Amino acid sequence: MTDAQDNYLLDLAASRRGYAINRLCGSLKDEENRRRFSEDEAAYCDAYGLSPEQKKAILERDWIAMLDLGGCIFYTFKLAMLDKKSMQYLGGVFTGMSAEEFAAAMRSGGRNFG
Repeated sequence: MTDAQDNYLLDLAASRRGYAINRLCGSLKDEENRRRFSEDEAAYCDAYGLSPEQKKAILERDWIAMLDLGGCIFYTFKLAMLDKKSMQYLGGVFTGMSAEEFAAAMRSGGRNFG
């Protein structure tokens, strides 16, 4: 897994780069799509035209790579929810903390990650 950037800008270039990954993750809002994804994740990725790097990031749940490849946290969180992962879990992944440490940092005033 790579280190997260300090910030991610979802500009037009990132939106275009991440279109397939965001479309796939966004589709998981529907129960039938969640079922289909869970039955064969690789085939579901192929149906959405993910690049090999995007497919690998999805299948390995490499959250940082998903963002590096143009994924938007608001879409990738739908995949995290399917895996029963919280926003605090993802915040921890992106900051190198546990979910509990991240939640505590947020309660104590926010972005003071050192």
